[in-house]
Amino acid sequence: MGSNRNFKLVGNEYFFAFLAIIFWGTVATAFKISLSFISVYQLLAISTLSSFLILLIILTIQRKINLFIKQSQKDWIRSALLGFINPFLYYIILFNAYFRLPAQEAMILNYSWPLVLTFLSAIFLKQTIKLKSIIALFISFLGIVVISTKGNLLELHFANPMGVVLALGSAFVWSIFWILNLQDKREAVIKLASFFLFGTIFSNILNLYIGYYHLFVIQGVFSSIYVGLFEMGITFVLWLKALIIAQRADKISQLIYITPFLSLLIISLILKEAIQISSFLGLILIISGIIINFHSKKE
Repeated sequence: MGSNRNFKLVGNEYFFAFLAIIFWGTVATAFKISLSFISVYQLLAISTLSSFLILLIILTIQRKINLFIKQSQKDWIRSALLGFINPFLYYIILFNAYFRLPAQEAMILNYSWPLVLTFLSAIFLKQTIKLKSIIALFISFLGIVVISTKGNLLELHFANPMGVVLALGSAFVWSIFWILNLQDKREAVIKLASFFLFGTIFSNILNLYIGYYHLFVIQGVFSSIYVGLFEMGITFVLWLKALIIAQRADKISQLIYITPFLSLLIISLILKEAIQISSFLGLILIISGIIINFHSKKE
């Protein structure tokens, strides 16, 4: 994962962790603001490029740019494959979910990915699912149903079925990417920069094909750059730094559960979305399932 000498910033693991959480808490709002000015595919192109450039700067500061450039052909092929999955495919699906759903619903449904990862790990990595994990999956699934139906559990009426499918689909794509990424032993920031290089290439080819480049709006450009810096680039490095210097990485990891609640607050304040009771209850159920599952794996 790299050494502590990579960064000379002042502070401790909680400073870096909470800074990352604050940034991640803002991105759901930034997604919706961006999509009010530009298309999903324009947002993807600008944000991936911004992320790649900032990661390149970070690698230069770390004096690892040569390691990035001199990767093997096998590593570059792997980067192209994983870069197609994430950021390219993942964010196309996620941004389309945000386009169709209120920010609060898209954000919470996407947050189900830790439980999806548990399910897929049992299939592809042959990991045994304990009884507690099965209970956790059920609790989180109930939370997903509560959000998707806006609390109308008996009627099972989905306000925007395609939006729900896309939000949950993004969780599946992220989990598949996570499993494949486990087999890649390169340093994290080098891998991430490689993925975003190809994500940038794929997204710009798509925009050239669609013909969207002449339709950019300046407000959308700035908000998209923000997404690239603080959803994808800088924030990941801050979180990685927190995990590197922490004596107990598992304690730092659990702080991430603050993020969706902070996101709801910012969505309410900035986007003026009325936070639905069903969204809040669904979030509680999903987070409860994630925490139960996390502790079951430690037993």
